[in-house]
Amino acid sequence: MKVENIKQLLEDVKNNKIQIEEALSTLKELPYQDLGFAKVDHHRELRQGYPEVIYCEGKTVEHIVDIVGVMVDRGSNVLGTRATKEMYDAVKKKHPIAIYNELARTITLVQQEIKLQATHIAVITGGTSDIPVAEEAAITAEILGNKVERVYDVGVAGIHRLFSKLDIIREAQVVVAVAGMEGALGSVIGGLVDKPVIAVPTSVGYGANFGGLAALLSMLNSCASGTAVVNIDNGFGAGYMASMINKL
Repeated sequence: MKVENIKQLLEDVKNNKIQIEEALSTLKELPYQDLGFAKVDHHRELRQGYPEVIYCEGKTVEHIVDIVGVMVDRGSNVLGTRATKEMYDAVKKKHPIAIYNELARTITLVQQEIKLQATHIAVITGGTSDIPVAEEAAITAEILGNKVERVYDVGVAGIHRLFSKLDIIREAQVVVAVAGMEGALGSVIGGLVDKPVIAVPTSVGYGANFGGLAALLSMLNSCASGTAVVNIDNGFGAGYMASMINKL
């Protein structure tokens, strides 16, 4: 529930458009709604500006459908991350406007108009194999109200590809750099732009990559100032943080 919704509700009570009992009924499930297996945080959008996001992995299909249902009833836009096609199919049966991004493994359901920021976020990948994590970041940023420019497959093995896209990257308010292997992309971009860079290590790579640990340590040890790092494969965290920075 948005601040605007609460203000409108109070105005309606003040102007005798609705009864106090009806307003209380609307507010009774703030700050959260207890479904038994989950407590859906309807108050989060009031506190943080964004509604709760559903991390789908580890939940049953039935749990996802129920959580999405109560969020839809509240008029919220919905983002589910790490969702399976089976989860999406079940959600879409009840909510036909739901959209699934197979690469990002996200379910999105937009009920309220998304007002986009004037400035954009650039999401960049070192290789094509990093795109699923990058798409999670991009979809997250978009549903939170940001324009996103995607610049994919411009890693250090062919760095001339990156240089040809520098105008798009430098115009961004925030840059999300997604890379596996040795994770050098974040440092390279950090040395080329005057905007915050959020580096995302991915689990893409051969054995000594250690499931993304090598890229994570490389990014954490970056000598490029203005570069921060999120967890391995955490596209959602990068997209969310980029959105917060872009809206400052």
